Amino acid sequence: MALEKAFVHHVYFWLKNIGSKEDQKALLQGLEALSKVPTIQLFHIGVPADTNREVIDTTYACSWLAIFNSKEEEEIYQHHPIHLEFIKNCSHLWSKVIVYDSVRL
Repeated sequence: MALEKAFVHHVYFWLKNIGSKEDQKALLQGLEALSKVPTIQLFHIGVPADTNREVIDTTYACSWLAIFNSKEEEEIYQHHPIHLEFIKNCSHLWSKVIVYDSVRL
């Protein structure tokens, strides 16, 4: 299924307390709350899969994938109170975040 005009926002999180199940659970709960932002069309919260190939990075603690209808709707998400609350409540949990945003050619 091709997402013709979607704006894809994929975020990877590394925990400060590597291996902490409590911190991972808190971050996953925060992401569940984040999924309530109304401009999100589809979301996925994940942890590293049990795969092992040279090109696969499994060092992150969890990932967040959100799909929007447009860049403008992703911009609304960036400033939405739920997103700002997520950052306020959860940013102390992570040591590193990498974001990959993409659109279809």
